[in-house]
Amino acid sequence: MNKDRIVSRFIDYVKISSPSYKEADFAKVLKKDMEELGFEVIVDNAGEKAGSNTGNLIGFLKGNKDVDPIMFCAHMDTVTPCENIEPIIEDGIIKSKGNTILSADDKAGIIGILEGIRYIKENNIPHGDIEVVFTICEEVGLYGSKYLDYSNIKSKMAFVLDASGDIGGVNVQGPAQTQIHAKFHGKAAHAGLSPEKGINAIQVASKAINKMNLLRIDEETTANVGIIRGGTATNIVADYAEMELEARSLKEEKLEKQVAHMVEAMENAAKEFGAEVVIEVKHAYPTFSLDKDEPILNIIKTAMEKINITYKPNTTGGGSDTNILNSKGVKAATLGVGMFNAHSVNEYIGVDDLIKLSKLVASIIESH
Repeated sequence: MNKDRIVSRFIDYVKISSPSYKEADFAKVLKKDMEELGFEVIVDNAGEKAGSNTGNLIGFLKGNKDVDPIMFCAHMDTVTPCENIEPIIEDGIIKSKGNTILSADDKAGIIGILEGIRYIKENNIPHGDIEVVFTICEEVGLYGSKYLDYSNIKSKMAFVLDASGDIGGVNVQGPAQTQIHAKFHGKAAHAGLSPEKGINAIQVASKAINKMNLLRIDEETTANVGIIRGGTATNIVADYAEMELEARSLKEEKLEKQVAHMVEAMENAAKEFGAEVVIEVKHAYPTFSLDKDEPILNIIKTAMEKINITYKPNTTGGGSDTNILNSKGVKAATLGVGMFNAHSVNEYIGVDDLIKLSKLVASIIESH
């Protein structure tokens, strides 16, 4: 592996701002790099559906080995703050200056994919057909993979490079998520002169929260109130409040039960105070679970053994493009890429892990 090139390209990539819905500048650079590698690249229309300024990148590289095609996947978008990222390398660790994220999530995954494939080509290693999908809007709802044009996809297995933690970790099971948006309508009144004439929507929402089972429900289920807003002034009984909530579970039936409980708590609180509540429930993504003998996991294990990486299957509490790919009939697993403290200004990744990740991608291709 060409260490200097890998680090240099990673630095170049992280300097390109690509927040969700604004991935176009980064996509243009990636499209050029993929075409230089010999990929045929198309941009699908997912951006029009998701509200992004570009679609997903779908690349196809013809192989010279008689095996089924395989896909590698990572996402182009990042969380914020991601403007003017200044990467710093200290003692073999790449981090930001401290006022932005690093965007190793998921530009480390992208580097690993492209550099692993570049190694295969430079060393004339036989390989089957390879598809690469770089998605948009993963961080805000997995919209890239939801709106991916699957008519262009031939692969039946996908290696998604997008998990935090050590390289060797593989997410083989993940939860479903449901999102809830509730709007509470109370009645305004002067808070000092006639508060008894009002119905405080914030108080109603608070009562609902107080009646909910939240955070860790059991070993497979979680729930959270993430956002609450309402009111206009301290001297007005708040006639409006809204909440954004979520629930997740590895079991769909448990998820349904938890969501029903949260909805009931809000409806009961509104009824008690004589308020109204409008609740919108949206199923964000389904569960996925891979059998330990799935062919994709056997390939991963073999590839890791070849380069002395310890295979560590994990159950994750987060969602990723892997959830959607599995629901679309593409067996997918999420691989650890060596990044830590993702979604924070303390995010970092080791130089050696970028090299190791690229080697793993190459080894997966060789092992298939």
